[in-house]
Amino acid sequence: MTIRPAQAGITELPPAAAQPLRIALLSYRSKPHCGGQGIYLRHLSRELAALGHHVEVFSGQPYPELEPGPALRTLPSLDLYRADDPFRTPKPSEYRDWVDVLEYGMMLTAAFPEPLTFSIRALRALRARRDDFDIVHDNQVLAYGMLGISRLGLPLVTSIHHPISVDRRIELAAARGFSKLSKRRWYSFVRMQGRVARRVGPILTSAESAREDICRDFRVPPANVRVVPLGVDTRVFHPRQSPRVPGRIIAVASADSPLKGVATLLRAFAKLMTERDVTLTVVSQLSAGGPTERLVSELAVGEKVRFVHGISDRELAELTASAEIAVVPSLYEGFSLPAVEHMASGTPLVASRTGALPEVVGDAGLLVTPGDPEELAAVLKHLHDSERKRTRMSAVALARVQQRYAWTAVARATVAEYRRALPQAPGTP
Repeated sequence: MTIRPAQAGITELPPAAAQPLRIALLSYRSKPHCGGQGIYLRHLSRELAALGHHVEVFSGQPYPELEPGPALRTLPSLDLYRADDPFRTPKPSEYRDWVDVLEYGMMLTAAFPEPLTFSIRALRALRARRDDFDIVHDNQVLAYGMLGISRLGLPLVTSIHHPISVDRRIELAAARGFSKLSKRRWYSFVRMQGRVARRVGPILTSAESAREDICRDFRVPPANVRVVPLGVDTRVFHPRQSPRVPGRIIAVASADSPLKGVATLLRAFAKLMTERDVTLTVVSQLSAGGPTERLVSELAVGEKVRFVHGISDRELAELTASAEIAVVPSLYEGFSLPAVEHMASGTPLVASRTGALPEVVGDAGLLVTPGDPEELAAVLKHLHDSERKRTRMSAVALARVQQRYAWTAVARATVAEYRRALPQAPGTP
């Protein structure tokens, strides 16, 4: 377990009546540039520190890239799912204790062990430092170790960006044969997450639709779930002066999964490219030999479709701002940071009418039926053909972002929830 403090940044001192909090932020994995957990940690921790609070982020691999202010405390796992060597076999010298043995043993049985094993490591770390923190914030770990945190005398607030039970339903519906059994075992941790969600303190989520899903799927009392929207870094995601690339369409998918609707987008694009001069860039790691790669070959769209991954936020922002149209074709989203990033870039957005997307997008984008490539192709064609429509949508999107999605406001609302969870709330920041 090592600590890597970020450089001290300029902080905004809180009013004298509000005592700064000592905050432990927990996340079992935190991809820096792809997937919402690492992005959420980076921006929230920065803004919490800017408000004058002491923030330490506890994370397993992949670790987040933090900005000046908060500190990163690493809780190494066996890193069994690293991008360059997934489902790897660790060397005997890599095992440190029984938690590592449990982690590898669970992987061998096709289960996903990271939430559980991280929670045990986090509980162990916090037990040794129980007097160093006022509040613990669990970023969707929801594993049994979290239940021990309150017994340490530490108040706990949990973020559920959306219940993974939704992912489980969609993945199982798409799976066939042995794959269905494998997926069922992989998602066995969802049962644990539901049990923990019903027993932890206040739960934060990013949209009313996600709140309804959490209450239904995890059977959490509605009074225990509170909505705090997510934000976007407008220092990075904003329109550029350079002209957009004619016909360029962009989509961002945090995983090569049926949930993200990439198959729907590819089928719609295959139809559109026969009628219009368009290209598609998908920001996602393509699984070699997987269903998405096979579909690209089957549709013969390889010359017009490009998959990219591992790019920085600034590279992603430049790419997003260069496109004429952005698409979020997901079958479900609990919030969708990419949707907000597209809007902040002034890129006209087409999104699925599902989950939190209608709530997030509002009147700033066009909504389509999830999983319907014909409808998506028709809307993309209409938007491609109308520069006036794209210009109008861009202006509406930029105004919506300025009004609703700023990380400073997210941090202040989150701190208010922290203070509500304390035994005696000392005030507000």
